[in-house]
Amino acid sequence: EGDTTPRTIKSEDDLREFLGPIKYTSEVAERTEETGVATGLAWTSVGGEILFIEVTRMFGSGKMQLTGQLGDVMKESAHAALSYVRTNAEKYGIPKDFLEKSDIHIHIPAGAMPKDGPSAGITMFTAIVSLLTGIRVRHDVAMTGEISLRGRVLPIGGVKEKTLAAHRAGIKRVILPERNKADLEEVPREVRDELEFVLVNRLDDVLEAALERMPQPSQAYLDEMAKREAQPSTN
Repeated sequence: EGDTTPRTIKSEDDLREFLGPIKYTSEVAERTEETGVATGLAWTSVGGEILFIEVTRMFGSGKMQLTGQLGDVMKESAHAALSYVRTNAEKYGIPKDFLEKSDIHIHIPAGAMPKDGPSAGITMFTAIVSLLTGIRVRHDVAMTGEISLRGRVLPIGGVKEKTLAAHRAGIKRVILPERNKADLEEVPREVRDELEFVLVNRLDDVLEAALERMPQPSQAYLDEMAKREAQPSTN
């Protein structure tokens, strides 16, 4: 017969020993094999967790569909992410009219669980760019950060809990807002030592750290940049 001695669980380490390791790593790799999928980090009342953001495109008329029980703030983050991509499409080699005859669908699985907050902004942005450029997101990367319409990455909460969730999931690189740097002091040293942290201020920094390679700008974008540089300064 098995050991039926009562066990007292006092810590997360005790729980892991009792239940065995959490089998996240293979799921992260499988989910991010396709373009349009990125791994985010979320805070819940019982700690941090990873979440997958999936984006697809279908024939339509420029609309965006959001599913997965998203709250109003998270929906606004999705709209901000798509607006920034539309404004800067050619910088990433994406046709300016990519939404003219298409709809975008953003889905966050685990639909039975309500989700809200602005911290998935950079993850939704990255997943959208991944889909539209055909460049996959690295499977060992997870991220969290709010975005602005000017491409800035803004600070978020729950850094300790989110970092611990990334570590449990086998993530190797964590992308965080630069302004959350001080919060890393709350993360246990043994966890910090096993993770690479990339602190970012701009959305381009996020793509450089998250994608397998950076998107190449369109020729029209390069021509426009050259034209601006050639203009005499007004100072």
